[in-house]
Amino acid sequence: MPKYFICLFLFLFMCSSVWADSTRYNVSQLRLQYLQASKEEAVAKAFHTKMSAYTAGDPLVLAYKAVSEAVMAKYVWNPYSKLKQIRAALAIFDSAVEKDKVNPEIRFLRFTVEHYVPRYLNLSEHVEEDKKMVISSLQAYPNAQMSKPLARTIRDFLLTKDHCTEAEKEILRNISI
Repeated sequence: MPKYFICLFLFLFMCSSVWADSTRYNVSQLRLQYLQASKEEAVAKAFHTKMSAYTAGDPLVLAYKAVSEAVMAKYVWNPYSKLKQIRAALAIFDSAVEKDKVNPEIRFLRFTVEHYVPRYLNLSEHVEEDKKMVISSLQAYPNAQMSKPLARTIRDFLLTKDHCTEAEKEILRNISI
């Protein structure tokens, strides 16, 4: 009889850990936190602390862990520390993409980081590949792995500044979301 209680306790403990993890690392909340972190240093530090504690293997959450590293590069003054943060972010992105090669959100997040890394550092090797994959996913919408608000956000971001060529922007403008 005590074996059953121990098994039940372990099962409930594992279930509660998974539930707590899924609520703490809710992707909708991570999107908002990332957006705020890119604008405010205090939020970036809290976001980085939270994401540094993530040890599970969900590829999309790993991508947010990666952007938390990249965002911190914005707030450190030492060039060596900046480079260290970017390299850590890219290593985590590699792991996330390896686990889910076709997730457009993961690819978009990596694109946004690599796009802003200075070219002379030679750390932006996936920019074109990721951009093509994201645009292709937007063209496949609604049959892509993204919600309507996310698809709009990605499309609108790609249409700003120098993220895409004029030909790519024309394709994006013609996508009905």
